[in-house]
Parts: sequence; C-alpha cells; structure tokens
Amino acid sequence: MVCRSVRVKNFRNISEAEVTFSEGVNVLVGENAQGKSNLLEAIFYPSVGRSFRSSHTSEMIRFGQSEAEIELSYRDDRRDQVIRVKIFRDKQRQVEKNGLRIDKLSDLVGSFRTVLFFPEHLSMIRSGPAERRSYLDPAISRLYPRYIHSLQRYHYFLKQRNALIKSAYGDRKTFDATVELWSKELAKEAAILSEYRLSFVRRVSEHVAHIFEEMTGEKEIPTVHYKGSSGQPEEEYGDLEKTEDMYFSLLMSSHDREIAAGATLWGIHKDDMEIQLNGKSARIYASQGQQRSLALALKLAEGEITREEFGDEPVLLLDDVLSELDGSRREYLIHKIKDKQVILTGCEPTLLSELDDVHRILVREGTYFSFEKEK
Repeated sequence: MVCRSVRVKNFRNISEAEVTFSEGVNVLVGENAQGKSNLLEAIFYPSVGRSFRSSHTSEMIRFGQSEAEIELSYRDDRRDQVIRVKIFRDKQRQVEKNGLRIDKLSDLVGSFRTVLFFPEHLSMIRSGPAERRSYLDPAISRLYPRYIHSLQRYHYFLKQRNALIKSAYGDRKTFDATVELWSKELAKEAAILSEYRLSFVRRVSEHVAHIFEEMTGEKEIPTVHYKGSSGQPEEEYGDLEKTEDMYFSLLMSSHDREIAAGATLWGIHKDDMEIQLNGKSARIYASQGQQRSLALALKLAEGEITREEFGDEPVLLLDDVLSELDGSRREYLIHKIKDKQVILTGCEPTLLSELDDVHRILVREGTYFSFEKEK
C-alpha cells in the first residue's frame, strides 16, 4: 500500500494544495498551527470515511467556504486507485472510488489502509472504556467488513431496545410483549462482535508483548485482555452459540433495573480492553512515557495485524510521535519505520536526520514545499 499523492481544496486552513509522497519516510516539517496535522487528516479521511479529530463536518471546511474536497491517489497490490471525497456544510458528503460512487461506508473502509497515531491516542491508556472501544471498532472494521455490518445492526437494535425501556413506565404491557424479540436480536449481534473483539485483542496482546520485548529488552512486560461487559473471564468467550445465550440471559435478567436506569445495562457497548504493564493497571501505575509507549505499541500492533491479513504494509501516519519518546524508544521506532511508507509530522527541520533517505515537506500556513530529497 503506497500513498502517491493527495490533492486538497478548502480543507481546514488549506486553500488548495497538491502534495506528492515518496514510498519511504516523508516528514511534514513546520511550526505549530501551520497545517501539518490537517494534511494527515486529509490523508486519513478517505481510509475510514471520517476525521480523527472532529465529528462535525463543518469544522473541516475552510472558513467562508461551502464545501471541501480531497482527492487521494494510491497504489495497492493490484493497481493505482483514486478516492475522491467532497464534504458539504448543508448536505451529505459524496465519495467516489475510481469514478464510481460509494454510498455505504463498508464499501470504502479497507480500500486505502492506514494506521494512525496522534497524541490523543494516549486516552486509550489513561481514560475509560469508551476510548478503548474507539480503538477497537475502527481497527477491526478496517480488517473485516462483516464487523461494520454487525456493529451497525447492533446499534440499531440497541437504539430500539433503549426506546422500549424508556417507554416502559407508561406502557409496561408493550415492553413485556416485545423485549424478548429485541433482546434476541441484540444478543445475536453482541456475540458476533465479541468474538471479533476477543480474537483481535489476543493478536494485539501478542504483538504488543513482542514490541515491548524489542523496545525495552524484556524490562517491561505488557498484557492486553478482552474484558466483556458480561463480567465473565476471557476464557468464557470463544463459542458463538454459548456467547449469544449468555448475552440473551443477561438481557432478560434485569428488566426492572434497566427500566429504572432508562437504558440497556448489558452488551458490547460496555466492553473494555484491560491493559497492564508488569502486572499492574497501566492506566493507574504506568508513567506518562510508558503510557505513550503502550499507545504507540497498540498502533504498531494494528499495523502488524493489517499486514498479516492483507499481505502488504499499511501507510503509517504519525502525528508528533517522536517528541516525547526517550532515546532508546525513539531509536526503536525509527528502526521499525525505516522500511515502510510513513508520513509523519514534526517541528524540527533536521528530524530523522539519522536516516539515509527522507523526503521533507515544509509546511507554512497551509502551503507545502518539498525539499530536495536527502540521500
């Protein structure tokens, strides 16, 4: 997977720009607030159909403009491809791949494969379960379109079941007559999703352990475990039929509590991923440097799993990743990325001067200028 170029118009602070990338390491160099992260965002958007910074479309459109446009050219293992995205303030976005319109997100995700790391990913370690689910769902979706379909169905059934719960105060008869139906549908999708999550987390844990072994010389030992909302240990998952029965039983067990709470209390929307370092909770006991290393290791693991599934490397998008790594961890990361296509940001013009082949792009007020390639 190689990103050849991106053409951007009226996106964030970028009036109009076209930037070409080398197949190796590319560094976006510039002071803060010049447009480095904006360009990464424009590259990332066609890979998943959303921003990594904002859920509000209007924030991505340049001030005073009614629409923005991204055209991404890339090469996969078959051919050169082009994805075009138009974002509007007052209507639904338009997405095309090689001139053909794409209406479903599942038809876009996985076409152009990227792995992104940016500073806010530290929340995966520091914060609550929602942040870790926000790592799991996009990562698994890019591997398996079936996961996206099941996740969409799950949230539809969850919305219907929650509406039923809220109406139970005034209409308990309807609730009692239909709650089993919605619970069965929800349990079915929950079982499918939990199996995907369990498999992915186990693979992530293996890769993260290996990454830390290389990074720290076995001085630090991380573990990652799937923590389902059922409260059952990880070993209780793995059989689809049994998992579905388990969720259905839970969903049928506490109706009075759910009515009092006004929401569904059981299901994968409450799952978590437990991350430990040296046998202790990384959220509580890991230092800031260790937490940053763990977040980075999770993203590198995502890249390794993507390579295993598709046979080629995803494009690595790294936003301000080197600034707070100590010497040994920085050296390890540079060793890991030097043979991949990487697009990363930094403030220092000499960033990654230790590498023999770096394509540097100066960023200034939403304008991009390529340096001569260093050799």
